[in-house]
Amino acid sequence: MKNTLKARTERFQTRLADNNIDVAVLTDEDSISWLAGFWGYLGIEFGRPSMMLVPKDGDPIVITPLMESDMVKAMTWVEDVRSWEDPRGASHWDEILSSALGGNSAKTIGLEKLKTPALISAHLDTSHSASKFADVSAILTHMRMIKSAEEIEIMRQAGQIAIAMLEGGRSALGEGVPEYEVALAIINAGTRKAAGFLTDAGLDAFISPTVHNLQVLQSGADTAMVHRRSSVKTLKHGDPVYMCFCGMVNFRQYKLGFDREYFIGSCTDEEAKTYEVCIAAQKAALDAVRPGAIAEDVHEAANEVYRSAGFSPGYRTGRAIGISNLESPELKTGDRSVLQAGMTFAVDGGITVPGKYGARVGDSIVVTEDGFEFFTPYPKELSIV
Repeated sequence: MKNTLKARTERFQTRLADNNIDVAVLTDEDSISWLAGFWGYLGIEFGRPSMMLVPKDGDPIVITPLMESDMVKAMTWVEDVRSWEDPRGASHWDEILSSALGGNSAKTIGLEKLKTPALISAHLDTSHSASKFADVSAILTHMRMIKSAEEIEIMRQAGQIAIAMLEGGRSALGEGVPEYEVALAIINAGTRKAAGFLTDAGLDAFISPTVHNLQVLQSGADTAMVHRRSSVKTLKHGDPVYMCFCGMVNFRQYKLGFDREYFIGSCTDEEAKTYEVCIAAQKAALDAVRPGAIAEDVHEAANEVYRSAGFSPGYRTGRAIGISNLESPELKTGDRSVLQAGMTFAVDGGITVPGKYGARVGDSIVVTEDGFEFFTPYPKELSIV
């Protein structure tokens, strides 16, 4: 894995040189993880930044808090790890960063502009006023579009974890069961499945199998709220129950999208029809997925199903996924990206009837040479528990 990360970084350095960028200062956790192979647990929200400096030639540098430095050194292939500590002075991050950049000399510094914290950008604007700044976001976005065989295998494992989570949640469904008990069953099942893919050696030792975050789960009329989290509300006869695992499945830093809906005891004809339209819309989109397809055309295939059934078209049918929850391209109007083998997407079908209910289904896939492969192959037909 470390050789893979190093090779990625070298390709990134070639892109920097091609764009006349002297050095990139990366602060986004996903970008650092994708190139350097580590992630921290004390982020910028605690005022404790970690960053990776990638020169167009030469060796990269990692700057990280002292209290995390032992862990970072054990995780990354980067040999030059510089730790910083409070209080301000020669050992603080701003001084270490300036020193690593060679002081206030004229150069072009690359940033992920929309992802660079104000704390970092303000320091660079002030202390490196002789430099020009360039946005490297598009370079990294393009590099990350096509997943490697190694990444795809990780995402297959993440798909198995997502399915285990769903099965854990489904087994807990029943009249009178609180929503949070279903969420706990999801977390337990996913954690145990993830643990089965890990060892306590090498980088695995730093990967927690524990499924975390707040479970997206609603029941009854609250399914129209789409992203409401599980609560103390109890399930009732006739309730639809919607479970979404976006933001929950995060294995070896790779994220998936996965959604299923079930009904407790019974469902109305209207609910059943709406749910079937969601399945049909997702199928239409999936049937359009292949190398050479245009992203917005896949989206339009789903919208045709919604319109023909009397529903409004959706904003987006899918999003690229990977080490980030949202990558490029997106399956939506205006995105003319050409699909290629190795791209990975979450593809959804969804309808909201405000104040009444919501119907949803979603899966993660990888585009193959002749179509696509499911990461989450699991039944989606209407199911009454």
